[in-house]
Amino acid sequence: MMRPTDETGWLRAILTAPVYDIARNTPLEAAPVMTKRLGNRVWLKREDLQPVFSFKLRGAYNRMRLLTPEERARGVVAVSAGNHAQGVAYSAARLGVSALIVMPVTTPRIKIAAVEAFGARIELHGDSYSEAAAHGSLLAEREGRTLIHPFDDAAVIAGQGTVAMELLAQHRGHMDAIFVPVGGGGLCAGVAVYLKALVPNIRIIAVEPDDAASLDAAIKAGRPVPLQHVGLFVDGCAVKEIGGLTFDVLRDRIDEVVTVDVDQVCAAIRDVFEDTRSIVEPAGALALAGLKRWVSDTGTRDKDLVAILSGANMNFDRLGHVTERAEIGEQHEALFGVTIPEQAGSFLQFCRTIGRRPVTEFNYRYRGDAEAQVFVGVQLARGAAERREICESLVAAGYAVSDYTRNEVARLHVRHMVGGVGARTVHERFYRFEFPERPGALLHFLETLGTRWNITLFHYRNRAAAYGRVLAGFGVAAGEEPALAADLERLGFWFADETGNGALAQFLRD
Repeated sequence: MMRPTDETGWLRAILTAPVYDIARNTPLEAAPVMTKRLGNRVWLKREDLQPVFSFKLRGAYNRMRLLTPEERARGVVAVSAGNHAQGVAYSAARLGVSALIVMPVTTPRIKIAAVEAFGARIELHGDSYSEAAAHGSLLAEREGRTLIHPFDDAAVIAGQGTVAMELLAQHRGHMDAIFVPVGGGGLCAGVAVYLKALVPNIRIIAVEPDDAASLDAAIKAGRPVPLQHVGLFVDGCAVKEIGGLTFDVLRDRIDEVVTVDVDQVCAAIRDVFEDTRSIVEPAGALALAGLKRWVSDTGTRDKDLVAILSGANMNFDRLGHVTERAEIGEQHEALFGVTIPEQAGSFLQFCRTIGRRPVTEFNYRYRGDAEAQVFVGVQLARGAAERREICESLVAAGYAVSDYTRNEVARLHVRHMVGGVGARTVHERFYRFEFPERPGALLHFLETLGTRWNITLFHYRNRAAAYGRVLAGFGVAAGEEPALAADLERLGFWFADETGNGALAQFLRD
């Protein structure tokens, strides 16, 4: 398919896309719980109800319908860790085309199994999408297969644009704003080019994870630019660089970009469940998380707002992590570190200060004859205001208090580790890492760092994600910090220096 050169060309491409050979016209449903809570009429476009539980089927099938007989005979190749892979594999099975799917080694088994079920051949290569993509391009050239790009292709964009076509037919009244998740930008480009051509006063608001905001970075730079690091929790949108074609389409058609963090996404997953009794994946809830933040930031009321639920390929094992983080994302839980006197009755007095609020977590660490350290989680009924009240009441009662509600190290690691303090003679430095979930990752870590540096602390956390979270401490002699820094860079894993983190100082250091 040639790239359309104007709105008329894009509209023709979207209106004639034959996606309904296999895709569903998904419902646009009211969200009464969110509507009442936000003071706006909230609507959910249910792309999680597609046969492969994602909108990706639309673009993949539309592109593959354009294959010539010769291209069909040679087959296709796609690079994806999830939804695009399933869309291509499903389409290939329906069209009788051989499909080769290249996935990173870190891809969860549930997604590999879903692609295998459609009869596609799978090759696992590399730890990241970029490494898998390079291998996929090589295989496409070597085997003569056609590469089906997940987003930076005019036919793929046109297929995704059929979501907007349905929206206008389904919502008879006025739509004030539509929130669209962005990874590579294919869905947002298709929606934006269609809606802005027909109803230009609708606000198109792109939503990205704050640790994978490739569109926001491109807008600021005036061109697509690669991100140095991409967070992987919202794996369906974990793209290092926005597509060149998608950026050209989006740059003059979107009204703004909203970014959200992991906790806000987890809270939105729960919100979807409360309104629909369905569970969507992190990328599937991204648009609703952005809608909620936008309403909070702007104070908007009494408007019609639409969020696209883009997919539901969620590993069941991740639900524990989602539940844990949703409490904080919705401001239903606060975490504090409190120093209390080490004397009879001190616990009782501390609990009286907390009041009759439900306590979600209580960890204690003895630090000597004079004082004790308490890591406490408290359930909130009134969000941030109540969190401030608790902190102020503890300070007024004479306690030394630190609010760790937004402290990543405290939430992921310290709350599970209260009880250990390093030796007085060891000078420690602490780092947070992301380990790729593949065989040999720990061995590589130890071979790179463990032979020279004394590892004084190691804590690993993972909830069925592609990357595990690691907190590690190292004994470092005076003057050796530059050598450690060089070894950390050589490791090749993402890391952050947490030596000055207050939660570590209070609970895990002498």
